[in-house]
Amino acid sequence: MAHAQHAPQCSNARCVDDYQRRRPEQSALYKIIQAYWPEFAQRAEAIGGLPDFVRKEFEAFLDCGILERGFVSVKCRSCGFERLVGFSCKTRGFCPSCVGRRMNDAAAHLVDRVIPLTAIRQWVCTMPFSLRYAMGYDKKLCADILSGYAAELMRWYKQRAKRLLGLKSINEAHTGAVTIVQRFDSALRLNVHPHTLALDGVFVRDESSGQLVFHQLPEPTHQQVEQLASRIAESSEKVMRKHGRWVDDDSTDMQPEQLSLDYPALSQCYGASIRGTELLSERAGRPCMRLLSTPPVDKPAKDPGAAAIVRGFNLHGKTRVDGCDRLGLEKLCRYIARPPIAQDRLNNLEDGRVRYDMKRVWKDGTKAIVLSPLDFIARLCALVPPPYFHLTRFHGLLAPNSKLRAEVVPQPDELPGPAQQLQLFDANESGTQDKPATGARLPWAWLLKRVFRVDITVCPRCQGSLKVTELVIKRDEIAKRLAQQGLGPMPPPKPLPKVRGQLALRFDLD
Repeated sequence: MAHAQHAPQCSNARCVDDYQRRRPEQSALYKIIQAYWPEFAQRAEAIGGLPDFVRKEFEAFLDCGILERGFVSVKCRSCGFERLVGFSCKTRGFCPSCVGRRMNDAAAHLVDRVIPLTAIRQWVCTMPFSLRYAMGYDKKLCADILSGYAAELMRWYKQRAKRLLGLKSINEAHTGAVTIVQRFDSALRLNVHPHTLALDGVFVRDESSGQLVFHQLPEPTHQQVEQLASRIAESSEKVMRKHGRWVDDDSTDMQPEQLSLDYPALSQCYGASIRGTELLSERAGRPCMRLLSTPPVDKPAKDPGAAAIVRGFNLHGKTRVDGCDRLGLEKLCRYIARPPIAQDRLNNLEDGRVRYDMKRVWKDGTKAIVLSPLDFIARLCALVPPPYFHLTRFHGLLAPNSKLRAEVVPQPDELPGPAQQLQLFDANESGTQDKPATGARLPWAWLLKRVFRVDITVCPRCQGSLKVTELVIKRDEIAKRLAQQGLGPMPPPKPLPKVRGQLALRFDLD
């Protein structure tokens, strides 16, 4: 099902009147894709077309949350109150609603069932430009690079623990991590890089009690992180050479790939997105336009701390949270699993171009980028992950096949007060708490109640229970039910202004 818009936080868990049906057709993102996707797809078709997973992503997005495409009826059997809820596209690329739902789903799962009550450090590793193109499409290559990166990180923690704790072997130390792969940066460029939540220490088996005891390690120094970044660089270079795809650090030229042979249009979207250049405007091949403001004031030079850059590998590990602060941890989990597009920063300009504002002003003063609508869609194409491209990975103790996992993951009775406050369901008639399903996906209504404090299962009129009563998917029945609710059909899209020169160029085949 489709999801609600962000509702105001309230202390009352029964704040059902704050629910608002999502109306994607009113957003700038929907209007851009609705108006320009057919033209973009037609151009791509002229040189071989786009992969099915990209085409289906856009087509599904245009149906996401639209009542004219079908809906379910949720009704109160006491007073007859009815609410219509549209279907969601359940995609993984750029849909703010569906990726946002996955974000909250993943954050709730990690906090409640995976990450122990220990210190957690976030590691972010951005890759050289020469790796981003290959990692964006080749899931085997990406998996091998991320496995080598995680192995070096785990080994680094164990070796530090051996020296500091006087262990006989690194095998006596056990640690773990969760990695969420992001495919984007703040300018919507293709940038495949891992965000890893690692246990900031190790578990060691206590000889007397036989239990695993956590030992937190001290803050890493710049020199230590630099050594770790160097080992990650060496590991990644070995993987690239093994796959026959390594290029020099200083080169941004893309090696011939199978992607460029099978889907040249998508290959060009990848290349333009990584370089930050335009593809389908009169400025094709040139960097996209930027809006500048006063650059931030340079701060006095200081110790870089837990951050280092080695041969194009930028490793950052300054962010740390207390594992007992489950609210703060869940906020961090949402941040690293967030959708690529913030809709409040996306706008249509009067001349038809698209403006996307930066969350923070860059060091050079860039505060926004400006793209033609077709170039904006090209960047979205690059952000869609290929099928079976796993975006969440578990390592060490936290891996599903780890024999020690059950000894360290949090148990319901171990969660501290702040996390228990997130369990917002009231006691039912039997005196027990409602619990989410134990399947892979948490219920939509449960997530809304947890995140936005909105209980959509309660009737806003009589406080009765709302139940799904009907599935409406036939066109005639859809029109009839919408008319009964006083909802007319969605009007045809208003034509957006054409950007000068954008319809004169096609994909560059050179």
